[in-house]
Amino acid sequence: MERLYPVALVTLFCSLMIFGMAVTVARTHKKPGILAPAMTGDPLLERTIRAHANAVEWFPILMPSMWLFAIYWNAAWASGLGLLWMIGRIAYFVGYRTAPLKRYPGFFVQSIAAFALLFGALGRIIYLML
Repeated sequence: MERLYPVALVTLFCSLMIFGMAVTVARTHKKPGILAPAMTGDPLLERTIRAHANAVEWFPILMPSMWLFAIYWNAAWASGLGLLWMIGRIAYFVGYRTAPLKRYPGFFVQSIAAFALLFGALGRIIYLML
């Protein structure tokens, strides 16, 4: 069980990151005076909401992939790739809030990490089944 501690920590760090993004959305709502449930009217608010929503959309892809990779391959690599995903997500969030075209480097990093975990876990499980 101890070998999975790093994956557990990355899971919690990712959850905290998603929470931090949600707090940023709430704060961004306040600045222009656009209160929930309104989501339009300010470009920064719209980009912030979309950047947070995109992270939430990728979260269910990352989590099972990271845990299955850790169980069937290697927990250290799984947690490292999970941290890389998190770094990419933060870069995406910051970049998107700045300007839409600045989101691409973060998207590239996080998608490489997510797909490595997803296809690594899938490939290993299929290999072990055969």
